[in-house]
Amino acid sequence: MLDHLSITVSNLDRAQVFYDAVLGALGYPRVNRRERAIGYGERGGPLCYVSIYLSSGQVVPDNRHWCFRAPGRAAVRAFYNAALTNGGRDDGPPGIREIYSPEYYAAFVLDPDGNRIEAVTRRPEE
Repeated sequence: MLDHLSITVSNLDRAQVFYDAVLGALGYPRVNRRERAIGYGERGGPLCYVSIYLSSGQVVPDNRHWCFRAPGRAAVRAFYNAALTNGGRDDGPPGIREIYSPEYYAAFVLDPDGNRIEAVTRRPEE
């Protein structure tokens, strides 16, 4: 559904370490780094293109949420572990979320600025 999205952060170097790890775990490679932005994914490809922008003011994470599709449950766990290892905080460990569906396997984390991100797959255990 989405073609691209942008997330704002207060520290681009810190965000690069975090997003290289968590998006890399899901197969979104970093494709560029500019003075005020980092890009992940492939424009026009099968995955959404993600831009991480340096905020011009205070970052206020007010109910924003981004969910990234994972290729499998192992990738959801890798995303979660990468987040916690690289400055993220737990907001829901990997597991089934039956409230959404019996196959909905997801993990939720907060990036170093408090932006809420999720990885999800609906595939069975590998």
